[in-house]
Amino acid sequence: MKSAKYLLSVCTLLFSLSAHAEKVTIAAAADLKFAMDEIVATFKKATPADDVDVVYGSSGKFQTQIQQGAPYDLFFSADITFPRELAKAGFAASEVKAYAVGSIVLWSADMDARKMTLASLADSKITHIAIANPKHAPYGKRAVEALQAAGLWAKVEPKLVYGENIAHTAQLVQTGNAQVGIIALSLAVNPELASKGGYWLVPDKLHTPLEQGYIITKRAEGNALAKRFANYMDSKPARAVMTKYGFVLPGEVAGK
Repeated sequence: MKSAKYLLSVCTLLFSLSAHAEKVTIAAAADLKFAMDEIVATFKKATPADDVDVVYGSSGKFQTQIQQGAPYDLFFSADITFPRELAKAGFAASEVKAYAVGSIVLWSADMDARKMTLASLADSKITHIAIANPKHAPYGKRAVEALQAAGLWAKVEPKLVYGENIAHTAQLVQTGNAQVGIIALSLAVNPELASKGGYWLVPDKLHTPLEQGYIITKRAEGNALAKRFANYMDSKPARAVMTKYGFVLPGEVAGK
C-alpha cells in the first residue's frame, strides 16, 4: 500500500513538473553564439525543466523564415532593421527591443591581426579574406561598407570568400580557407579565438551602426517562457555576459 502511494506521489510530481515545463525556440544571429549559450545556461539553472533551444544563423534568412511561418518564439537580430520590419508586418508580439551595438574586427588564426589595419588587406601576400555574405548577413554588409569607405574595395573584392553567416566566416579563417577575416568582436574575444592571432577593431565611423535588437514573435504571444526570457535579457547577470563579449548599449562599457 505504501509502495502504491509512493508511486502515485512520484507520478503526480512528474506530471506537475511536465505541466509547468515550457519550451521556446530562439532564432539568434550567429554573432551571439558564445554569449547566448552562457545566458541560456544560467537562465536554465533557475528553471531546469524549461526547454530553451537556440538556432544560430543569418539574421536576414531568419527574417524570411519567420515570415514564412518558421517556429521561432524569439528573434535576436544582428541588425535591428529586420525585427522592425517584422513588427510592422504584424509578426511580432512585443515591441522591438535593442540589446547591443555590435563591432567588426580583423581577425586571423595565424597572423598577428593586432598589427594590421584595413590597408593591410591590399598586401599581395594576402590572397583570401573572409566576410559574411552581405546579401543577408549584417556583419558582411558592414564589412563591405568599411572597405568601400577606406577606398580599398577595388583591391580587396577579388580576394573575398563569403561565409553563410558570421560564425561560418570565422570558421573559414580557422580552417585556413582564408588568411584573415572581418568578423564580429563578440566572436574574436571568445577564448577559442582570442588565444590565436589577435584582432584589430575596425573604426565604427567606417560603417553604419550595427544596432541590434530582438522581438517576441507573434507565434509566442501566449508563451510565458518567451516573456520571462525576454525579461531576463535585461537582468544584471545577462547584461554582464553581453558586455563581456562586446555587446554594449549606450552608456555601457565592454567587459573583460
